Amino acid sequence: MTQLEAGLEAVLFAAGDAVPVERLAAALEVSSGELMEAAAALENLYDFENRGLMLLRLEDKLQLCSRPLYADAARRVTESRRPPSLSPAALEVLTIVAYRQPVTRAFIDQLRGVDSGGTVAGLAEKGLIEEAGRLDVPGRPILYRTTEQFLRTFGVSSLDDLPALPALGESEQLKLDMDTGKPDAADAQSTPGRPQDGTPAETE
Repeated sequence: MTQLEAGLEAVLFAAGDAVPVERLAAALEVSSGELMEAAAALENLYDFENRGLMLLRLEDKLQLCSRPLYADAARRVTESRRPPSLSPAALEVLTIVAYRQPVTRAFIDQLRGVDSGGTVAGLAEKGLIEEAGRLDVPGRPILYRTTEQFLRTFGVSSLDDLPALPALGESEQLKLDMDTGKPDAADAQSTPGRPQDGTPAETE
């Protein structure tokens, strides 16, 4: 282990939470590129030696944490409660937010066909989604996006690591666009993967 790797390990251990790469680089007086090389080496070392610790990447942040294999033992020691499992409704709402974010509650309601206010509030309380500003339309409805806690919970480093959604047929995509108020729905084409835009201008 190099001095930089040891220093990174020490800083992340002391921080306890996820720390931005730029902040880590500044603290250790190296470039972001050097910092990420040290992080990759540290991550490989933990995996090779099958240690109880692992390096977690969350978008542009790094965090030192215990491996999921030892979660139950760690939970018993810290006397923390097991997070409650998500209901089918919560998973459905979370999926919509994850793949279509940022979205309004009205957008979620339109896709599901039911009121999702309670479910949205519950996910926000669990820290899995958060407010991301307001849509610039009359009423200025709140926009929601997933959080760092969402990435940590589902074991992904970024939203790009989420599995791609099945591609919709042309008729299915057109119906979705019309139901959600997407502009130029008549000209819509099949869009595979995770959409990044097209949030409808609906009000709550």
